[in-house]
Amino acid sequence: MSSRRLLTVRDFEAPAREALAPAHYDYFAGGACDEITLAENEAAFRRIALLPRILRGAAQPDLAVELLGCRAATPIMIAPTAFHRIAHPDGEIATARAATAAGAIMIASMASTIAIEEVALRAAETGTPRLWFQLYLQPDLGFTESVVRRAEAAGCNALVLTVDSAVFGRHERDDRNDFHQLPDGLACENLRDADGVVRPIRMSPEFSWRHLEWLRSITDLPVVLKGVLHPDDGRLAVEAGAAAVVVSNHGGRQLDTAPATIQALPAVVRAVDGRIPVLLDGGIRRGTDALKALALGASAVAIGRPVIWGLTVDGEKGVAEVLDILCAELEHAMVLCGYDALTDLGADLLRLPSGE
Repeated sequence: MSSRRLLTVRDFEAPAREALAPAHYDYFAGGACDEITLAENEAAFRRIALLPRILRGAAQPDLAVELLGCRAATPIMIAPTAFHRIAHPDGEIATARAATAAGAIMIASMASTIAIEEVALRAAETGTPRLWFQLYLQPDLGFTESVVRRAEAAGCNALVLTVDSAVFGRHERDDRNDFHQLPDGLACENLRDADGVVRPIRMSPEFSWRHLEWLRSITDLPVVLKGVLHPDDGRLAVEAGAAAVVVSNHGGRQLDTAPATIQALPAVVRAVDGRIPVLLDGGIRRGTDALKALALGASAVAIGRPVIWGLTVDGEKGVAEVLDILCAELEHAMVLCGYDALTDLGADLLRLPSGE
């Protein structure tokens, strides 16, 4: 399917919805319970105004960033999302190839439908991959360690530990559709054990800070905590040796009525106080959204659903177009605001709504 004449990342959703089975669209698009947090992730950005400066003699913006030793051409990353082969036969390979060609960091999901080894190998055909690996700690720590070793061997540059999922969120769209397993022929390939058996992802409310200590003890890769909303957890993450944190509410898929990530960001940034990078995902649909998050102290932002819509519409090319659109919009917004360096962005660029 051609993605021609799709001018914004939101333009990709309608044709993606038409192409997907209804249950599959609902899986990707849906959130937890009443989907209040899902909607608020986008709405909260619209309540923030940009206050541009003039006559600053700014040059063409430079979007390059370095995160945890990984040099990227853009601060727009690809967030971990599951089951890409539902969206397109090339699945995570197409996504990783588009990210690599764009010089963007991709956080590969543990729940990928293509093994991390193959994703990394095929991405390398288009350049130098910038792959991080998202991890759910499993109660079987020995199996968790084997997955970590696979990510290391595949050349991943960081581990992104999801910490907001003591249990699965309630996805009522999936319940109504009775969508609770992958279609025939697809599996979570990173969950195959040494015997070739695909294990189910298991969550546990018993996981604690000591498990982060354990994870850091078995790997030299930097460990990023994804799912931080409370500033006290930001402080604890620094003290526990996290290399970075991601302000995230899991795309509105876990605890409904949790705050929008852009609302939670400033307090976490203050708590971390520059000691480690703070990233953000959730609700980024325009380059201006990315600019607002960067101005509030995020070192980078990550996108999830827009990648799925681009992948569904046109595979690798669709993902590339989504990234191109957002990067071009971010550059354009920076020029109009009078900035050419990401490091110069600050909260004085914004007008926040009263009480936020």
